[in-house]
Amino acid sequence: MIAYPQFNPIALEIGPVKIHWYGLMYVAAFALLWILGRYRIKKGMHRLTVSEFEDLIFYGVMGVVAGGRLGYVLFYQPAYYFSNPLHIFSVWDGGMSFHGGLLGVLVVLYLFARKKGMTFFEVSDFIAPLVPPGLAMGRIGNFINGELWGRPSDLPWAMIFPQGGPIARHPSQLYEMLAEGVLLFAVVWIFSSRKRWVGQTSAVFMVGYGLARFFVEYTREPDSFLGTLSLGLSMGQWLSLPMILAGIAIFIWATKRSLPPSTT
Repeated sequence: MIAYPQFNPIALEIGPVKIHWYGLMYVAAFALLWILGRYRIKKGMHRLTVSEFEDLIFYGVMGVVAGGRLGYVLFYQPAYYFSNPLHIFSVWDGGMSFHGGLLGVLVVLYLFARKKGMTFFEVSDFIAPLVPPGLAMGRIGNFINGELWGRPSDLPWAMIFPQGGPIARHPSQLYEMLAEGVLLFAVVWIFSSRKRWVGQTSAVFMVGYGLARFFVEYTREPDSFLGTLSLGLSMGQWLSLPMILAGIAIFIWATKRSLPPSTT
């Protein structure tokens, strides 16, 4: 067993102003997306301009926050929030859903692509390789907060989390950081480094994330207010299955369509 580092979730405190590590991880996530996106644009890998890309990031932030919060409300605790509607806006108390955030971003991408006269997949193929490093930052934030811990484990690297009781558990946040962040980034970035049919890069991201999340969920403690659902699967797994199936369908559709190769 490894001792869990006792992190202070507050990175910086200036008078009444408190800057949390989790918030800084969000800033780092979008900073990495900006750096990687500018790199690909300057390499001539997409017809977006840097200015247009920065506009897309701005709208994407709103899509992530709004979609992530509403996804958590609808997917995880609808009864509670419908009984306490004002708490929906209490984002400082925690409660964000990746799958909800993804839906929010998809809406932003659709509207942005339509405004710029591009297809949806032209834009999503460009964004997909840039996302995994941000997911890794988010999981590091979860680890620092000591939240979303894993199921009980007797492995040598199991940890006792401050809020998880006296039981050693999987550091599932780090598993997700490696699977959804590092491994998925390598796969999608390498795949997209050559010209692909429009939609294929987006499909690889969807399948890759869905599989990574599905299998890591076996080591993650289910939410206490939900537990496991049908077939012993968690909510995260049930939400990942449609993502995997949709990714496979999009990849097949993109391969069969007679569209020119994507520039991403």
